[in-house]
Amino acid sequence: QVQLMESGGGFVQAGGSLKLSCAVSGSMSGISMGWYRQAPGARRELVAQISGGATANYHDSVKGRFTVSRDDEKNMVYLQMNSLKPEDTAVYYCNQIVAGIPYSFWGGGTQVIVSS
Repeated sequence: QVQLMESGGGFVQAGGSLKLSCAVSGSMSGISMGWYRQAPGARRELVAQISGGATANYHDSVKGRFTVSRDDEKNMVYLQMNSLKPEDTAVYYCNQIVAGIPYSFWGGGTQVIVSS
């Protein structure tokens, strides 16, 4: 397992953009990474996943607006979020994905608030 530290969240108006970063304490080479989010009163959900080979998949609600990327040399994962909507308001987390499930202990997340 590795340690995860998310950053880049903030307060933005609808239609705006944010770029989230996730610093991974160890090597993530070859391991799928995911961005999750948890809105108040809701379950945590996977919104974007990137494989070790950099193939990306997205939740339907963010397709065309979010882009996940990775830099294995820097052990970083990113989530570019454009055309943000109030329903994107949540705490965002990253994690390794092993056998389809989040593998490491969760970090503190980064809060994203989108105003209408």
